[in-house]
Amino acid sequence: MSATTMIHIRVDDDIKAQATEALEAMGLSMSDAVRLFLKRVVAEQAMPIELKVPNAETRAAMEEARAIRRARFATAQALFDNLDGGER
Repeated sequence: MSATTMIHIRVDDDIKAQATEALEAMGLSMSDAVRLFLKRVVAEQAMPIELKVPNAETRAAMEEARAIRRARFATAQALFDNLDGGER
C-alpha cells in the first residue's frame, strides 16, 4: 500500500454542505470525490471538466433556473401554470 498525504483546501461552508449532500446521494465521500478528480487529472493530463465562461444567453438561463429552483408553489397545478406562463 502506498503512503498517503493530507490535502487541506478552503471552500465556502454552503458549497461544502451542498457538495457533501450531493456526493452522499451518489455513495461518495468528499475524499472519494477529490481522489477521483485527481486520478482523472493524472490519467488525462488535463482538467477532467470543460472550463469556460458562459455567454450572456447561458448566464440568463442559469439565473432563470436558479429562480425556478427557489420558487415555491402551493400545488402542482400552480407550478404547471407558472411554467406555462399562466396559460392553463
